[in-house]
Amino acid sequence: MPLNEEAFIERVSIRHSVSTDAVRTILRALRSGGGTMAQFSHSDCGGMSQWSPGMTMVGDMFNNSLKSKLDALCTELAAYVAQAPSGRDRDEVSYRAPRQASDSWWPSHLGSPSAVGAQNDLQYAVFPSTRRLAIKDGGHIEIYDTGDHQIFGVAQAQSTDQTLTFTSQGGLVRVSNLPKV
Repeated sequence: MPLNEEAFIERVSIRHSVSTDAVRTILRALRSGGGTMAQFSHSDCGGMSQWSPGMTMVGDMFNNSLKSKLDALCTELAAYVAQAPSGRDRDEVSYRAPRQASDSWWPSHLGSPSAVGAQNDLQYAVFPSTRRLAIKDGGHIEIYDTGDHQIFGVAQAQSTDQTLTFTSQGGLVRVSNLPKV
């Protein structure tokens, strides 16, 4: 880690009253999420946490001051990642692939998702305008018709097996009951 980044981490940890380890943990998660989302676990942030612009989730779900603190911290770190994505001098690489216009893994005809998430090799994207749900498990993508479901809640868990839980106005949405497109 470059010295200037280490100094930045120290300043951020003081400004937001968290440990430097918490800042490093979030910075790694943001880099893994392309600078626009992060999922991580750190005791300074209440355990398991997720962040994307406009959405902050912490383990202590009713602790609004912790959510605000985490949102401010992640927003600052996301701006830093956008400015210096790799955390190292851009000339210190042997090859850099050209940046694609979009990092989306789903078919473009689905449009823009209202929610996306990823953990390890399991990813999802929800498309209310086309009433579709895309799930990528490893390298395999399945598209589902969500019908009348207005999916507004998603929970992703990792234990012995990875799971996704979707919630709509009608309660639990079972992907096995949705028609494949």
